Amino acid sequence: MFYYPMYFPRYMDSSNKNCYILDFKKGDVNGDGVIDYVYLIGDLPYGKESPFRDNIRLKIIDGKTNAVGIIKLKENAGYNPTLFLGDFSGDKIDDILISINSGGSGGYAFYYIYSFVNNKPKILFDFEKFNAAYMYEVNYLDDYKVEVISKNTNTKYTLDITYKGASYLSEIYDKNGKLKELIKGWVNPLGGLYPIDFQRDGTYELYAEQRIAGRYNADGLGYVQTSLKWNGQRFVYFFQTVGIFGKNLMQ
Repeated sequence: MFYYPMYFPRYMDSSNKNCYILDFKKGDVNGDGVIDYVYLIGDLPYGKESPFRDNIRLKIIDGKTNAVGIIKLKENAGYNPTLFLGDFSGDKIDDILISINSGGSGGYAFYYIYSFVNNKPKILFDFEKFNAAYMYEVNYLDDYKVEVISKNTNTKYTLDITYKGASYLSEIYDKNGKLKELIKGWVNPLGGLYPIDFQRDGTYELYAEQRIAGRYNADGLGYVQTSLKWNGQRFVYFFQTVGIFGKNLMQ
């Protein structure tokens, strides 16, 4: 049985006494039919008592040859770094999903998906490219409505915000439901990315979640929920909704 302690100092990097195993998974990620060992390793700059992790990187040990591969991450510091192995591209070989919480007030996170076929790293998903591609406009309207325009999908959603309550609405609208002034909100960067096998065919799709903010960041209005699938070159959306608390709004 392969055993490892959650915090096993110097095993992953004998030159760095603060280097620890942060997460571990095993699966065939290079496609040779032999189980490989996949680690997230990183530093604990403030000790074990702090949940903050720094210098996070991916380490892969080839199960057949014991060759070691290291992948450095662009965003490599945060909280609760985790691994998930699954086939996202449809080639029947496990890919590697890395998730790291930023710890910021916006609730956003860092996500990468790597293919490691033939021991050659290839990035399939980069959260920064997703955030740059999926842009939105959020406008408050008369009659207790908020309009969310998804520029990438060329879709407009309308939210009924009467659920926010009379006290909230009275700050924004007059007694006739007219806006007292122009108000714009925004959509936060990617806050959640979840692997889901929608088709139950062994290939995972992605469910992405972005929080909609109103007048300020804590003024949450709901979420943009985008489902993505691999098209052979990149992840593209195939379904998108906007949800508010306890409800789900279609286009």
